[in-house]
Amino acid sequence: LGYYAFAPSSGQGLMTEGIEAMVAHAFEVLGLHRVEVNIQPENKRSIALAQRCGFFREGFSPRYLKVGGRWRDHERWALLTDEWNGSYRRS
Repeated sequence: LGYYAFAPSSGQGLMTEGIEAMVAHAFEVLGLHRVEVNIQPENKRSIALAQRCGFFREGFSPRYLKVGGRWRDHERWALLTDEWNGSYRRS
């Protein structure tokens, strides 16, 4: 799962709403058993977003992805269908 938001729209809950909708679609419609997001450790807002949406930190991947011409470390966060429940869905 990848996402990006522009500063003027931050703090409005748009990313949380979008990720919750995508996770519901992934599990309920597509029948996936897992959704994963990889986040650079210094991106605290993205980590907080993943936690709000029910994701759990699984591990650390050194030099996982080249960003801006440099290899960047990432944390692995995932949500499994059996960990997901209605508390992460908007009514």
